[in-house]
Amino acid sequence: MPKLSATDPLIHPSCEITDSTFGAYTEIGHGSRINNAHFGDYSYCDRYADVANARIGKFANIAAFTRIGATDHPLHTASCHHFLYRSGDYWDDAEHDDAFFAHRKSRLAHIGHDTWIGAGAMIKPEVTLGHGAVVASGAVVTKDVDPYTIVAGTPAKVLRLRQPRDIAERIIALAWWDWSHDKLRTSLPDFRTLPVEAFLEKYES
Repeated sequence: MPKLSATDPLIHPSCEITDSTFGAYTEIGHGSRINNAHFGDYSYCDRYADVANARIGKFANIAAFTRIGATDHPLHTASCHHFLYRSGDYWDDAEHDDAFFAHRKSRLAHIGHDTWIGAGAMIKPEVTLGHGAVVASGAVVTKDVDPYTIVAGTPAKVLRLRQPRDIAERIIALAWWDWSHDKLRTSLPDFRTLPVEAFLEKYES
C-alpha cells in the first residue's frame, strides 16, 4: 500500500468525488462517494462511505459503509419523489428545482477532530459531532453529540463518556491535532504509552 502524502489525498479505485477538498495525509476508501465535503488533515474513510455536505475535522476515523450528511426528501409537499426537484430528468420543458438543491447543500454536518464513526453508522444533516466523540456501529445520529461522548442506537443516545469532562476540556485546550507533523512524530512514543492524564501533564506546559 502506498504511503500517505502531505500534498495528495490517497483516493482508492471506484470513488466518486465531486466538489470536495482534502487536507494532508487523508485517505478515501474504495468505492466511496464524496460530495461537497472537506476532509481535514489525517482524516480518512474506509470503503463504501457516502459523505455529502459535510465538514470533517482532523484525525477523523470513518469506518466502512458509513453515511454522513445523508440527503433527504421534502416531507411538507404532496409528494416526496425526485420528480419534484429533478424535474428536468422527467420532462423536456421542466427545470430542476435549484432552490431545493441549494437548501440541501447548505445543511452541513460537522464532524470534530479525533472522532470515530463506526461501520454502517449514519450522521444526519446539520448534526455536529464534538471533538473526540465516538459513534457506535449502526447508530443513526439525529442530534448533536457532545465532545468525548460515545453514542449508540437508533436514534443514537449517550452510552458513556469517552473521557471525563475535565479531561476532555484539557485535551481540547491542548489541541494536539494542530501540532506539526514533526511534533506528532516526536511525541509518538508518548501517544502510544502514556495514560491521558500523564500525557496532558507533560505537554500542557
